[in-house]
Amino acid sequence: MNRLTETLEGLGSAVILAVRAFASLPKAPRILKRTAEHGYYGGYTTLPIVAILSFFIGSVLALQAGITMKHFGAKQLIGILVGASMARELGPVMVAILLAGRVGSAVTAELASMKVYQEIDALVTMNIPPERLLVLPRLLAVLLLMPVLTIIANLIGWFGGAIVCAHVDFIGVDPTAYFQSIQRYLAVQDILDGLIKAEVFGFVVMLIACTTGLRTRGGPREIGFAVTKSVVVSLISILVLDYFITKALA
Repeated sequence: MNRLTETLEGLGSAVILAVRAFASLPKAPRILKRTAEHGYYGGYTTLPIVAILSFFIGSVLALQAGITMKHFGAKQLIGILVGASMARELGPVMVAILLAGRVGSAVTAELASMKVYQEIDALVTMNIPPERLLVLPRLLAVLLLMPVLTIIANLIGWFGGAIVCAHVDFIGVDPTAYFQSIQRYLAVQDILDGLIKAEVFGFVVMLIACTTGLRTRGGPREIGFAVTKSVVVSLISILVLDYFITKALA
């Protein structure tokens, strides 16, 4: 019962935090610099790991598909399999998981530290809403960077699959045929569905990170617990939301 109550309190706090943050949206021009800084940190610095993982995920997808499809004479369809898998599912989910582990954890640690050491209370005393100064720029930044990271992840994943198809002997699919398969069978709606997922995942991950950080109580020891909780809740939320969004978009 206590765990259910805590979960409901956390959900309510997240909703209230989001409402208060976006209520400050008319004053957003004042925080453009902070939004750009968070976008740089969350996007540009996350790009290398996104590129590496996307390349090898696309490569493994193509390799596994080649192993299976060589028995059915359908190797020409590897391109669309890799393309659709990356665009609709693996691209947005992978980027969201990296965001939770790399950016969400750092945001939680920063806000939890500010809360524990009473810096948040100091902002409130100076009549500076933490929602406007600390939360809104991060939410806006993640809404801007997630589609970009997801598109880059998709492209690099497709490229990795093309390299495997061209250079693995038992597959032997020409890159031209590989990309023609993607172009012919992959619909624009498939890509848009993936971008919708990415936006929702990114927003939820950042909201969880901010809420968990600002709700931290106690001493410095609680900062580590808050970071762990933020990442775990974010990962579970990504997977649960992935199911329901996929069902809604089907």
